[in-house]
This record gives sequence, C-alpha cells and structure tokens, in this order.
Amino acid sequence: MVYETFGMLDVARPLADFMVNRLAPGSGVDLERFWTSFGEVVERFRPLVQACRNERDDLQARIDDWHRDPATRPEEANAFLRSIGYLVDDPGPASVATAGVDPEIALMAGPQLVVPVDNARYALNAANARWGSLYDAFYGTDAIDESGGAVRAGPYNPVRGQRVIDRVRSLLDSHFPLASGSHADAAAYAVSVGGLRVGLTDGASAKLADPGQFAGYTGDRSAPETVLLQKHGLHIELVIDRNHDIGRDDPAGIADVMMESALTTIMDLEDSVAAVDADDKSVAYANWLGLMQGSLTASFAKGGHSMTRSLNADTAAIDPSGNPITVRRRSVMLIRSVGLHMDTDIVRVHGQPIPETIIDVAVAGWGARFDLAGTGPHRNSHTESVYIVMPKLHGPRETALVRDLFTAIEGILGMAPNTLKMGIMDEERRTSLNLAACIAEASERVAFINTGFLDRTGDDIHTNMDAGPMIPKAEIKTSGWLTAYEEANVAVGLAMGLPGRAQIGKGMWAKPDDMAAMLDEKIGHPQAGASTAWVPSPTAATLHALHYLETDVAALQQELSTIPLARDASVQAMLTPAVLPPGRELSPAEIQRELDNNAQGILGYVTRWVGQGVGCSKVPDIDNVGLMEDRATLRISSQHIANWVHHGLLSEEQVVESMRRMASVVDSQNADDPDYEPMSSDFSASVPFSAALALVLEGREQPNGYTEAILTAHRRRQKATS
Repeated sequence: MVYETFGMLDVARPLADFMVNRLAPGSGVDLERFWTSFGEVVERFRPLVQACRNERDDLQARIDDWHRDPATRPEEANAFLRSIGYLVDDPGPASVATAGVDPEIALMAGPQLVVPVDNARYALNAANARWGSLYDAFYGTDAIDESGGAVRAGPYNPVRGQRVIDRVRSLLDSHFPLASGSHADAAAYAVSVGGLRVGLTDGASAKLADPGQFAGYTGDRSAPETVLLQKHGLHIELVIDRNHDIGRDDPAGIADVMMESALTTIMDLEDSVAAVDADDKSVAYANWLGLMQGSLTASFAKGGHSMTRSLNADTAAIDPSGNPITVRRRSVMLIRSVGLHMDTDIVRVHGQPIPETIIDVAVAGWGARFDLAGTGPHRNSHTESVYIVMPKLHGPRETALVRDLFTAIEGILGMAPNTLKMGIMDEERRTSLNLAACIAEASERVAFINTGFLDRTGDDIHTNMDAGPMIPKAEIKTSGWLTAYEEANVAVGLAMGLPGRAQIGKGMWAKPDDMAAMLDEKIGHPQAGASTAWVPSPTAATLHALHYLETDVAALQQELSTIPLARDASVQAMLTPAVLPPGRELSPAEIQRELDNNAQGILGYVTRWVGQGVGCSKVPDIDNVGLMEDRATLRISSQHIANWVHHGLLSEEQVVESMRRMASVVDSQNADDPDYEPMSSDFSASVPFSAALALVLEGREQPNGYTEAILTAHRRRQKATS
C-alpha cells in the first residue's frame, strides 16, 4: 500500500486523494491543520481503545474461569460480575438532555432502514424510501394472497390489482374513516372551507370522522392532485390522476396511495459492508459525502433502459388553512461506524494501524459539515445535528470514551459542542446489563438506542462459552434471557427519558420475501413501546409503517413509563445462559441437522463476503428460503458450532465433513451467478472456504466471538489473487 505522510501519520493514497480532492474543498476545514490535530487525537485515544480491548479480554478470561470452577453456582453470577466490575451500579433516575434532535428521531415513530453505504444505488434507494407505494408493496409481495386468480406472475393482473385496491381502501377506512360512507365508494375528493370533502358514488358527500386528519393537498381545491392525511405523526398521500392507467378506472381517480415509510436510514460502514482497505473505505466515505452534499447519483440498467438515481427533492403543498408547507421526501440519515475492536492501516501513526472508529467518526463528521452549512440542494438535519451510531460497545466506560472522542472530533472540525449525536447499539451483554449507566455517560448526546438481538445472541454464546453446550439455535430465540433483554431495552430507555429526545429501536426482520408474516408479527415492535424497528427493504418499510398507524407509540410509551422495571429479576434472567438443561440429550440426527444448518448459513454468507466483497445480502438457507445475512448472523452460527465443538458434541472432523458437503450445496445455489467461484472444486485453493472453516475452528479464540478479523484477512487474500 502506498502512503502519503502528514506529520506523524501515514495515510493510504486513495484516502489521502479523496480527502484532498473531494472532502476538504469547500468544507471550511484546513487539511494540513486537520492532520496535525487528528494525529494528536489518535495518539490520545489509541491507548485508551486498547485498554478497553484488554479489559474485555481480562473480563472474559475471568468469566471463563468462573464457569469452569466446580464450586460455581449460577445464582451467584450477579455478585461475581459485580465484584469484577462487569456489572456497575445503576445511575438512578437520570434525565437525558440531548437537544437539537430532528423530529423524525425525537418525536415520530416509524420504520428504519439499514443499508451499506458503499453501494450508492442502495444508499439512494434507502434515503428515498421516506415514501412508498402501498399499491406496489401489496401487489408485488405475498402480503396479498394469490388465490382466485390473483397471481403475481406475468403482466398486470386486474384481479390482483382490484384485490390490492380493496385492501388499501379498507386500510383508509380503518385509519382515516369518513363520518359516513366508505373510501371504497369515493367518487371525488375536494377541499372546502370545512376541510376535506369526499363525494360518494351515490351522490352523497362525506367528511372525515376526524377532520384533524386532513393535513394538506396540492393542485386545485376542487380537484386536488394529491391529498395528505395524517395519523400518529405519519402521513398517507392519495395520488389523484384520472389519466393514469389505474386512476382512469377508479371512480375517484386515485392512481396510487403513498405511505410515509422509512423516517430514518442508517448508512452503514459496519456489519453490512465488506470494506477492508483504503480503496473500499474511500468509496464508502465518498458516498456519505455525496449524500451530505446532496450530489450523489447512481446510474444502472433496468428493463433494458439506462437510469440514473439521485436524492428526491422535497415538494410543496398547501395545509388546510391555505398556508404553504413542505413535504419531506427523504429519510433522515444516520451513519454507523466500525466498532472499537477493529484497527485499520488506511491510516497509521508511527507506522502502526489506528482504531478504525477514529477515522470513521472524523470523516462522518467532516462530510456532514456540508449538510450543516445548508449549501446543497437538500438538508438532512434541520436541527444541525450529525447522527453517528456506535456498535458493539461494552459498557459505560466505552460509551464515555466514545463521548470524549466525539468531543475531540468536534474540536478539530470546528463544530459546536454536542453536534455529533450518539446512537448506542445495545447488542453486547455488558451493555445490556449496564444500559442505564451507558445512557447516563452520553446523556447530552444520545439520540438512539436499539436492540441488536443477533449480535446480542452471538455475544451471549461467546461470553458463556464455558457454561455448557448451548441449546439449538432456533430455541435461543425463545430463551428467557432474550425476552428479558428486549423488555429491558425499552423500559430502561423510557426510565432514562428518551421519548422526545431519542429513538428506542428494535431489530431486523430477516425474511425479505415473507411480508405476510412480517405484517402479522412485526407489529410486536411498536406494541412493545419501540419508536422504530429495522426492515430489510423499502417495500418492507412501506408495509411496516402500517403498524405505526395501528399503534400510538407515544401514548403507549407514556403508559409503559409508569410501570417500573423489576431490575433484579431482569438482570437474573439476562444472566441465565441458554445451555442444555440437565438430562436433555440431543440425538446424533439433531446434532448433525444443527451442524449442517449452521455450516450452510456460514458458507452462503462468507462466499459472498470474501469472494465478492458483498457485506450483506439475501442468502438462501438450507431450505432455499432467502434470509438477510450479515456479520451478526455469522457470529451466531460460528460461535454456536465452536461451542458444541468445545463441549464435545461435535468433533473437528465432523465440522470439516459438514462444511465440505454444505459447500457443494452453496455452490449449486449460486450456479446462476457468473461471478461466483465454486468452493467444492478445490477446497484447498478456495479462500472463502478457508475463511468459513477458520471462523468455526478458531471461533472460541476470537475476541468476543467477532468475525471481522478473519473475514478481513481472507478478503484481502482474495483481492490480492483476483
């Protein structure tokens, strides 16, 4: 790698070129002065980050020893963890004081997308997913069944189309009912002095049962082009066009019904990307800069035509009183940094790699200066804030370190104090058990907490590696510790005063093709008091948004905040590992089935990560069901096999045999991909296969069970041979 030298720092040339030619011009930051100050920040924080890593390793070693001690009694876990500093005292009732948070984060409840920022097209799709078509979302997914001839295949199916229209009209009646009659019988929408008037096919006229749900319109009052309705802070937009293919056959001329969907999007530098060097990182950084400048575009071919995508512009409308209003057409964007556990050599200090978090935060903040200045065509934050999500933090000490890092970066970028807002991923056990103390450490910055139940599961398996063999992976989803964790995240967030200042979030729906099940199940997230939850696609965001019409999250949070958390019981539940209970033995067939399922999932993901540089994708499982996979799911599967090998349920020979068989399965599942390189044709030469095997056989030795070190090393090998 070729470096440019700036004082004590060596900067990889692709990154140096990006900063000289793209990031610095017009930003108001002097590049030479930045590198001097940044070097000082690195020298200050690098040993502090390493001290946190050392503490993680020391605590894990002491926990392992405690589990191995024959005298250990599980009911003493609380006292033991407190004695070694793993558990700390709660700070007591504390008031979060974060200020200047955009309403999409502080006040509104709705879906959230997480998207790899190194893919410009995906990033733009997600940013533009603030609005989505309910007609398209229902028509193109299994949310509408295909019985009675309502199939999705082929050209437009009027039978299915009518079923979609009927479903959407029913939703309008449920959430925006008329004082009399039904939206299904609407013949015309118009704006009058008294608000919205709906002419019905029988000649009658009706108004909304709640006139306050009328939010605005565009076009002529007597024949509006769009009508805006609102409930629980979210909007629906009726698009009226009697010349449209759909609108011309609709009595009211409704061509589409748009749903306000992804209020926020996390542009991800972490689990969903495979950025292993300066070339990769510079692409990701450049996309973030383009989003903040409002200049990012992506060109691609679709349906035989060349298309170029850019950020949607806001639109103008008129409110019920006749005043002009602006309709926001983009998600509020956050960015997720790499965690504290990773170093990078894209910047070196005195010849040594630096913690990747430090450069991530600096570039994220620097790029956002363009948005804060308001010089571009769009604004991301109207409150002059930058939202940086921090993953994989272990407890309050690390939260405080990141808080101080944010302060230092603000200083070298000339930002006002607390411009950089912090998102705390509650995805490691030590943070879950000390969440209130973590929030207290970032009380003037926290704008987001979120349950990352996938990483949380991987961490629980690794932390309790010596407690015993884990139960089968599918059963962990219903274990007591996981239920207690999900409940505590909301309860602690409410007790710490997050509503009105920060999001309380829930994790991902991992089945992007199963929207019917999502509509049935994911309503549990807003009903638990969470103000946001992750979805795998813009379409899923549009459908999940319906759950926030059904649930008044703000009112529910007020109600839940009066119910105290049974802290001792919650901690005890979270400290109970999901190990096989005494007397339960798994049959050889059960063990083999679990191994094969885990092995196939690992290989299906790793072959794309290492072989093609794809950090997150829909991967077919062992039953050919497409599941969203990222490093968090990989962490679970690799740690689960490592746990069973460690406790003798599996031998290394069994693991290798299963991995070889499942590699052939994965090869066949990817046979139609012209860029795919089969693993089974030569196992010894396959870098992805080598990586997958290392993740399992070396999994117990990986710090906290993280997968990034092995993945990165093998991806670099793959790139070197390509």
